[in-house]
Amino acid sequence: MLVLAVDTATPAVTAGVVELVPDSPPRLLAKRVTLNAKAHGELLTPHIGDALAEAGKAFSDLDAIVVGAGPGPFTGLRVGLATAAALGQALNRPVYPVATPDAIARDAASGHPLLVATDARRKEVYWAAYDAAGRRTDGPHVERPQDLAGKLPALGVHQATGEGAEIYADVLGLELLDARHPSPEGLVAAVAAEVLAKARPAALTPLYLRRPDAVEPTGRKRVTRA
Repeated sequence: MLVLAVDTATPAVTAGVVELVPDSPPRLLAKRVTLNAKAHGELLTPHIGDALAEAGKAFSDLDAIVVGAGPGPFTGLRVGLATAAALGQALNRPVYPVATPDAIARDAASGHPLLVATDARRKEVYWAAYDAAGRRTDGPHVERPQDLAGKLPALGVHQATGEGAEIYADVLGLELLDARHPSPEGLVAAVAAEVLAKARPAALTPLYLRRPDAVEPTGRKRVTRA
């Protein structure tokens, strides 16, 4: 099966074309990744086109789409989800959401209990915990690193990965692994069984974990002098 994988839940604008066959790990055919937290909207669609061209494939060749569902900042995250949803509808292809930390955990493949922490800004991290087999055991949550550090003994993790884990390494005090952002292969691996089985995808629900900063005005603003 040919799968398009995209993610915009971190500063990495990620698009890749992945071949998926039973009983084998996902095989990357082409990818485009740019680290730019302010350019998801401008770069994602060109990245998709470039990755397909490099792989020698067309949109019509795709069998499924996989998209990172966060957690992540509102503006960036919705770019990936909206793009994936639009492509799925236009191509009549299933779109499978993946919790972004699940993909990073797959990339790390540590074989030990693992903490995945991405940068949530505002001096916080988005985090999730995984067992030695890579199954999520807690999260995702958003929290101050200082508060998360107090929970680490109960979580039983001794390794961490993700940009948030790197930024706050001195606070968390865990061994760091090098998987800062989700790869196309990690995204596909996280839902490979469902894609191969042609299972019905879960709803494309973004994991914001925070309310949006913008709020609806509660009253009229006075614009004239008394």
